[in-house]
Amino acid sequence: MRIAIAGAGNVGRSIAQELIGNGHEVMLIEKQPRQLCPERVPQAQWVLADACEVSSLEEADVASCDVVVAATGDDKANLVMSLLAKTEFAVGRVVARVNRAENEWLFTEQWGVDVAVSKPRLMAALVEEAVTVGDLVRLMTFRQGEANLVEITLPKNAPYEGKPIRAVPMPRDAALVAILRGKRVVVPTPDDTLEAGDELIFVCTAEVEDQIRAVVLGHTAA
Repeated sequence: MRIAIAGAGNVGRSIAQELIGNGHEVMLIEKQPRQLCPERVPQAQWVLADACEVSSLEEADVASCDVVVAATGDDKANLVMSLLAKTEFAVGRVVARVNRAENEWLFTEQWGVDVAVSKPRLMAALVEEAVTVGDLVRLMTFRQGEANLVEITLPKNAPYEGKPIRAVPMPRDAALVAILRGKRVVVPTPDDTLEAGDELIFVCTAEVEDQIRAVVLGHTAA
């Protein structure tokens, strides 16, 4: 994916490094010359520009991006960039950083925000949810890496679409802890039926992530 990140401070650079490490193409947009440090993330494209100006975003070719991340330390700037990315450039997914809790209510679809994130360490994972349905995304790591919180979206015509959870052969060391269905959070029970588009949230060890993907998609685990 091609991803634009506005704000090249500690948060923006950290997100960029993680996304580049996962094989994505990243552009960092920063308006403060003193923050423009290409040597810190040399694999990224660096642009000196104000991400709140339409002309700057046009020059940076934001319209070619799959995802825009508004990661500055200024909530007003993040909202403006989110709105421009969505309304002026039709970017498919906009992820915005919320710096002050009292402003969180503003970060909605009306402002162009698809996902609002108040914890910067989750931003890279939520950006990567823009990849195709069926990819497994690691959201969080617990206990020094012994267990992970992962998400995978159930595609249409998957083997267990329309089947109760009890029919799914869960790998050992894996637990389905939540299902995100539209705007609902479903606490799964054995009799709940899986639907296409369900975002399945698992806690598991890293060793069984491929098995979870194989079960959900009907593929053979590597």
